[in-house]
Amino acid sequence: MSAHEVANIFTDIVARARATDPANARKWFDDLTVVRFDGGSIAIGCPDESNVRFLDAHCRSSFTRAAQQITGHLVTVDFVVGTADQPAETEYVARGGPALHPDYTFENFVVGPSNRLAHASCMAISQSLGQTYNPLFLYGSAGLGKTHLLHAVCHEVQRRIHGSVIQLLSCEDFVNRFIRAIEQGSITGFHSQFRTVDALVIDDIQFLREREQSQEEFFHTFNAIYNSGKQIILSADSPPNEIPSIEARLISRFNWGLVARIDPPSYETRIAIVQKKAHLRGLEISDEIAEYIARQVQANIRELEGALTTIYALATTLGEPVDLRLAQTALEGQIKLATKHISITDIIDVVTDHFDVRLTDLQSKRRSQSITVPRQICMYLARNLTRHSLEEIGGHLGGRDHTTVMHACSKITEAQQSDPQMQALLSELTKRVTQGQQVT
Repeated sequence: MSAHEVANIFTDIVARARATDPANARKWFDDLTVVRFDGGSIAIGCPDESNVRFLDAHCRSSFTRAAQQITGHLVTVDFVVGTADQPAETEYVARGGPALHPDYTFENFVVGPSNRLAHASCMAISQSLGQTYNPLFLYGSAGLGKTHLLHAVCHEVQRRIHGSVIQLLSCEDFVNRFIRAIEQGSITGFHSQFRTVDALVIDDIQFLREREQSQEEFFHTFNAIYNSGKQIILSADSPPNEIPSIEARLISRFNWGLVARIDPPSYETRIAIVQKKAHLRGLEISDEIAEYIARQVQANIRELEGALTTIYALATTLGEPVDLRLAQTALEGQIKLATKHISITDIIDVVTDHFDVRLTDLQSKRRSQSITVPRQICMYLARNLTRHSLEEIGGHLGGRDHTTVMHACSKITEAQQSDPQMQALLSELTKRVTQGQQVT
């Protein structure tokens, strides 16, 4: 098969993968190349290791299906760093260091009034690890860019400091690795891995709550890194003092450096985010469409990305250009949900009906599971479906304080992630609240 034929086939494979998986399509797919194609397997060359990891994690199945559909044969797909001109260096890639998202760089982060301090502090840290703000504690609701900034710092540090040692992971991953180290009797190796780094970056540190042994371990890890002059960066959904069930000595240390809040983006910032996210996907949209999306989707950045994915998928399916009419058609269902006013009373009515409990039960001090779970679900849904503060939500449910509401939301979030039945129940209840539909 000639090089020209291989190039044409590969172009079709990429186009098919984009069309079948619009959520993960990226503009940098244009930079992918064929390193090896022997009929039974294809090695796809990527610009760098972060691209390889992204494709491995999110796009392997879509590229494999596309390759098999285009060629008509069973084809395996591998992603490697390199180009067709450098095949020898692409076969074996060292998968060390943190798994960074290729989109999450400072260049791709849109700065606005809601995140200016967080962005500036991350920029400063990336240029002088351990010397500027240590620790740095970022907090804000889900989908506002905390994880993006954590990855951006790591990207920049790796670019500036060759051979730097960074541990970037979620709090859940940290806890799970600690548990495995205990089970395997390898605590010394665990200490060596986490206490000798140039930067320890942990996302969603609030999930350390109620884990006494893990908190003890993190306390000593924190001290070891801090005392050696190395960098610590943490993120959470609330400020240190509002994280329930965290030891006071840890909260004190979280407050040692800079605590920076990230708020929901303003209208102008949302427009810029839509345009940036569209560019990353190779999707050309007009200012009119960007403004339309920004007006209709206000909650967070993830919903803006979801709106773009919906538009992109419809345009690809219909084979039509993206114009305002198509965008309105694509987002019609989402806009109906966004424009519906939801009150805490709506949520309480649905939950009490489903669990066959009374409002007075939810407002009482009873702690039986038959009451506690519905109460926590009410708090979780109110937190996610309304704009009420934690204090207001707690006030509707027996005058409980904001830490109780935050704790309830965290418990339900954990249950949703580990229990498919809870996930299905929350989906059904959300549907009833937002659309007025009954659970069948």
